Amino acid sequence: MIPLATATAPPKGGQHALKRDIGLIGLTWTSVGSIIGSGWLFGALFAAQAAGTAALVSWGIGAAAIIILAFVHAELGAAYPVSGGTGRFPHYAFGTAAGASFGWFSWLQAVTVAPIEVLAALNYLSVHASWIQTGKNHLTGAGYALAVAFMAFFVVVNWLGIKILAHTNSAATWWKIAIPCLTILVFAATAWHSNNFGYQGFSPFGSEGMLSAISTSGIIFALLGFEQADQLAGESRNPKRDIPVAVIGSILLGALIYIMLQVVFIAALPHSAFASGGWANLTFTGKTGPFAGLATTIGVGWLATVLYIDAVVSPAGTGLIYTTATSRVSYGLSRNGYVPEVFEKTTKRGVPWFGLLFAFVMGLVVFLPFPTWQKLVGFITSASVLMYAGAPLSFGVLRKSDPDRYRPYRLPAGNFWSPVAFIVANLIMYWSGFDTLWRLGIGILLGYLLLGTSVTFKLNSKSPRMDWRSAQWLPVYLLGMGIISWRGRYCSAGPANTNSCGASNSLPLWWDLGVVAAFSLVIYYWAQAVRLPQEETQAYIGNVEIEEEPKGYQTTEEGEGKP
Repeated sequence: MIPLATATAPPKGGQHALKRDIGLIGLTWTSVGSIIGSGWLFGALFAAQAAGTAALVSWGIGAAAIIILAFVHAELGAAYPVSGGTGRFPHYAFGTAAGASFGWFSWLQAVTVAPIEVLAALNYLSVHASWIQTGKNHLTGAGYALAVAFMAFFVVVNWLGIKILAHTNSAATWWKIAIPCLTILVFAATAWHSNNFGYQGFSPFGSEGMLSAISTSGIIFALLGFEQADQLAGESRNPKRDIPVAVIGSILLGALIYIMLQVVFIAALPHSAFASGGWANLTFTGKTGPFAGLATTIGVGWLATVLYIDAVVSPAGTGLIYTTATSRVSYGLSRNGYVPEVFEKTTKRGVPWFGLLFAFVMGLVVFLPFPTWQKLVGFITSASVLMYAGAPLSFGVLRKSDPDRYRPYRLPAGNFWSPVAFIVANLIMYWSGFDTLWRLGIGILLGYLLLGTSVTFKLNSKSPRMDWRSAQWLPVYLLGMGIISWRGRYCSAGPANTNSCGASNSLPLWWDLGVVAAFSLVIYYWAQAVRLPQEETQAYIGNVEIEEEPKGYQTTEEGEGKP
């Protein structure tokens, strides 16, 4: 018997349905607001230090990788507009064991973003308030108290309901887009040193530095967030139309802004910034706040003041959205029977209040082992792409097992792009370094312990039986990526031959990328072969409540929708 662990079970007593109150602008701004966060404050500096002028190529590769993943998410999010979608697509395709795993990966990623955004804001504020951080950029007692206040603010705004959240985020996002654009224009007009491009050669640290920068310098981290439209799809007024536009549009806009910021950052560097050792040791006034420091150096102090204000607004806006996302992911996990039912409790405004409070508490705990922005970047990047990896795997299965569903956006050549997207996700993880992945492994094991406890002790009346057969590839996948990373050449601070992190540096450059790609394809097609039977997938999907497909919509024998 198929367990009734779908996301569409009717709410029980004491619960309220989620409200479909978000329009296209609010949904798009939710993703854009997540993308334009602390990444723009630090990404250009760290990428330049890791790759020199070749950082521009790193941003291009990172943007292309995320866009490929975004296209896959766009089709899934529009076809299955449910809250916490990234954690639930694998549930539909592979059943409970895989669904619980990717749901945990999704929650693990989301719960750590709000703290990192708070750390970014406090880092900038510490320039004017030294009591916030120590000399090593660690939070003081007073700084931690201020961090608690930031996190509490996120909870309060979320508690007021999704409509208030959407309006608050829309206002903040207009600001978050305007300030980077203003910075680009002012820097381009005020300080442009063409000789900086190509200093010490176009790629002074070789291909390894350029590739490593994608994961370890905050590039992928900066571009994360497009999936927030998927996470809130269950609260969209018109998900069929709005989800694809929000997902694809947000990443294109975010990538353009970030690449232009990198260009003007390199061009604005004074020649004295290279005096202490070139790109790797860039030195200039106000380096703790890179763009604000450069603004002061080039004589536009008024812009520096605006940037210090933005250093609070931008991270706070992103932290606000990820606090929302974390509560929705735990809501979805509970609806699927993986975690206690208390996570389904919502207020009269449709806010999952227990999940919101739990995210607040866990966010405060995250500050303890990860006291600085830099220490959290690699971890969040790896957790994020591990979460993203579930989408292309699910994409291939749902095209086969749910072929008649109306897909408002249908990815051209989807059967080609879905395995490519899976390879891309695994390459990003590999570049993040072995010292990051083994820490992520600890987080994964902790999640399995928590989920196992919930299922074993029946803390949720919908606790399902585990679909082990359709998830047989999952432990091989997780262990295999760990082994490849161990035998590989990357650490969180760069290539393994320049930094010891436990990686053995046994796989030659480029051959290692081939190994990751080959391993990814084996896992991808193995997962497709052992997917759930079609009738079980249909039972798990249940009745996804969205508006009816347009009249006249037909489906071909191959499942290709057409009007």
